[in-house]
Amino acid sequence: MKTSDCSHQPKLIATGIAPLGIVAIGVVPMGVIAIGVVPMGVVSLGAVGMGLISVAAVNMGVVTAGITTMGVAWAGLVGMGPIRIDPSRWSIAQAPKESTMFPSKDLAEKKAKQLGCSGAHAMGGEWMPCSSMDEYVRAYAKSKALN
Repeated sequence: MKTSDCSHQPKLIATGIAPLGIVAIGVVPMGVIAIGVVPMGVVSLGAVGMGLISVAAVNMGVVTAGITTMGVAWAGLVGMGPIRIDPSRWSIAQAPKESTMFPSKDLAEKKAKQLGCSGAHAMGGEWMPCSSMDEYVRAYAKSKALN
């Protein structure tokens, strides 16, 4: 009886469903360079990407670009991370220096009043101003436009 294990070496170029290769192309490809529907690799290109450098509609990585993206440095319509790469000016815009997270709901509500919104919402173990993230984003953008 033959037993299977995952100890085989990756191919140089692998294709198919869940291919493992130095260059992997397919559905859920895994490799140094992964291209496909849900790529996972050092460099990932696809629909939903996860990698050190990731370009996809939705992705997570250190440097990311897409529609909805999360990374240390990111570019896209909606994103999260400390450094936003602003393609309209080809420069890096730093995240706000003032605090957006607070240890208590009361402090977040006080900041909400300063921003022109009300309430607070939980984010992990901390609190953010305004009753929702959408409301906070609108109030923050409006406050910056006025300054």
